[in-house]
Amino acid sequence: MIGAIVEAIRLAVTRIPDDVVSALKKAYEREENGVARFNLENILRAIEIGKAEAIPVCQDTGTLTFFVKAGLDSPFLGEIERAIVEATRLATKEIPLRPNAVDVLTGKNSGDNTGRGVPVIHWELTEGDEIEIAVLPKGGGSENCSALAMLTPGEGWEGVKRFVVERVKACGGRPCPPVVLGIGVGGGADYSLLLAKKALLRRVGERNPDERIAEIEGELLEEINALGIGPMGMGGRTTALDVKIEVAHRHPASFPVGLIVQCWANRRAFLRIKPDGRVDIWQ
Repeated sequence: MIGAIVEAIRLAVTRIPDDVVSALKKAYEREENGVARFNLENILRAIEIGKAEAIPVCQDTGTLTFFVKAGLDSPFLGEIERAIVEATRLATKEIPLRPNAVDVLTGKNSGDNTGRGVPVIHWELTEGDEIEIAVLPKGGGSENCSALAMLTPGEGWEGVKRFVVERVKACGGRPCPPVVLGIGVGGGADYSLLLAKKALLRRVGERNPDERIAEIEGELLEEINALGIGPMGMGGRTTALDVKIEVAHRHPASFPVGLIVQCWANRRAFLRIKPDGRVDIWQ
């Protein structure tokens, strides 16, 4: 099991998913700005090198974040957390990954991407006997542009759009665009941000199944790309590859909006552990 998790991490950091690559290629084809085309060309070249040489596509291999859907009848339920931590240590050494776990009090790096609260593991208990793990390596530069807004209910969805667009505009090239935006609306402050990060696991181009939300995703994508920030913040037609929105019911007095910004290296991988120990790994 530990070896399978290491391989999923390796897949996530060395190979950008096909849907993201396709979106980047389309951005390159429709781009008219020479500098933007140059930046997109370099991004696509980095993706090719990472895949061909099985090395991390970006030097910032991120904070490893895991979303675990754990079947209550799985015989491995009690082993998963330990396996994830150990796999993180091994992956740091073997792939290798850049050590990105720093003690907030001493400033000391643990050297193996583990420590207090990391790797980050989000749990969801489900029926059944299988365990599914999503691996999301989250880079620090784009994470720095993430934000929370506690809107008033009267601001509604127009307030959501205004908050997101203004935040992306303020960040400019800092999150290494073209970005993918995860947006969580509703719940509470903490849950809206969790929904936003979880939204990044959806494929680029995949719309929310609720047609009303899907329409807002499309509107926001259009508004953000109209800003002209472009690849790496140097101008161009594509500032965002996609916008993903997830929602939950909210308290009558509040309208929470969590925004998680992901860089062009929208990395992810998945694995499923079956009750007989067999493992499937995919992107």
